[in-house]
Amino acid sequence: LGKQDYKKTRPMLRATRLKAEAKKTALGMKEVALVLAAILVFLLAFYAFFYLNISNEVDLDLDPDEN
Repeated sequence: LGKQDYKKTRPMLRATRLKAEAKKTALGMKEVALVLAAILVFLLAFYAFFYLNISNEVDLDLDPDEN
């Protein structure tokens, strides 16, 4: 609370302080977006790993040189 708050009544000061504390502890949209993006990247990497692994096995099974 700054010097400009000296004219406020006690309930107003308390409300201002509670609002400031709520802002500090609130989970912001930026944090939620970062967590969702990290999960999405992990899932895409997981999917790509298995997709590439399976496609390499299929290529080995379809070797055209074998008769």
